[in-house]
Amino acid sequence: MPTRHPYGEHASQYAELWVPDHRVHPLIAIIIHGGFWRQAYGAELGRPLAADLAERGITSWNLEYRRTAGGDGGQPETFLDVAAGIDALDVALATAGLPDGPRIALGHSAGGHLALWAAGRSMLPEGAPGSQARGSRGLDGVVSQAGVLDLHLAHTMGLSNDAAGELMGSTPESDPAAWQLADPAAGEPATVPMVMLHGRQDVNVPVSMARSFARRAREAGAPVSYREFDGDHYGVITPGDPAWEASVEALLELGGAVAG
Repeated sequence: MPTRHPYGEHASQYAELWVPDHRVHPLIAIIIHGGFWRQAYGAELGRPLAADLAERGITSWNLEYRRTAGGDGGQPETFLDVAAGIDALDVALATAGLPDGPRIALGHSAGGHLALWAAGRSMLPEGAPGSQARGSRGLDGVVSQAGVLDLHLAHTMGLSNDAAGELMGSTPESDPAAWQLADPAAGEPATVPMVMLHGRQDVNVPVSMARSFARRAREAGAPVSYREFDGDHYGVITPGDPAWEASVEALLELGGAVAG
């Protein structure tokens, strides 16, 4: 059973540490769930993934955060929570007596956006929401599972009734500085290795967004591996589905590269 670790006073400020009976791999998967950043979707989406990873001997950190649409989240609260939740892993590992390892974020849909944003925290200006403190531990890699990686484009396309605009509480025109800091596609790409997985039949986050982001990231010199497959938006978070197996393979690949 996982142990719950609050990192704040709000009901959504916690993460679950899932520790396998026999730790086979040194990596730690930081699971960031999707749901277009809305309160209706929570950490329960990550639990089947964490349970499956535990059976494979992989430790995971299933992260919850404040969300929009009634969850007291949005900009900057959601970003502050993701940052604080990742930073809280240090204490959780120490409390459990576990050694650290490669920290690979596994983010689905909106969680893919938050994972890649978190990977670039060290590049944020000092004082920006969620910026990484000097000397603190960052992410070592990201596996994006049908990620909403381009916030501006998600707003332009009106994905899920403009969930991006709901997250930001503004438009790119009314608050360009906030959007620049919140959008992994808007500035310099993160330098950690990333594997992008996206299904061609995804009707929630169009594959065109993934192709565009991957092309621009590669042109900018980012270490991105883009992998497209026949499938929808949810196979990547369904244990037993080939897309989930591809997610685990990517996780092990990145974790092994860092550890090696």
